[in-house]
Amino acid sequence: MKRSAIRELTFKLLYSMEIQQQDISEQVDLYIENSEIKDEETTSYIKEVTNGINENNEQILDLISNNLKEDWKVERISKIDLAILKLAIYEIKYTDIPYKVAINEAVELAKKYGEDMSSNFINGVLANIVKI
Repeated sequence: MKRSAIRELTFKLLYSMEIQQQDISEQVDLYIENSEIKDEETTSYIKEVTNGINENNEQILDLISNNLKEDWKVERISKIDLAILKLAIYEIKYTDIPYKVAINEAVELAKKYGEDMSSNFINGVLANIVKI
């Protein structure tokens, strides 16, 4: 499975987790089982990213919050955009994936799943983060 497809599956799980707010390991296992994901690379990536985001959630949310315009708060961000941002920030800050790849993939997810201005919003926030 291509990394973009794996990333998209991971985004869908993160979005689900934003809404449901349940036990993470249980949700991850159920998601993998219900999605009938069989290959080890995919399951490994999904588990690594979801656990990594969970462990670093406070720092990731701080990065998002500190890179929003003055009149914006994290609570205003749609769950879709928030899931995309968390995924991209985790890849940028905690993996060896080049930031340009992570940003491009996030923008593509936003175009596919977000609202009209989601891709611009996500690109702006992530661009501010990589300047740091």
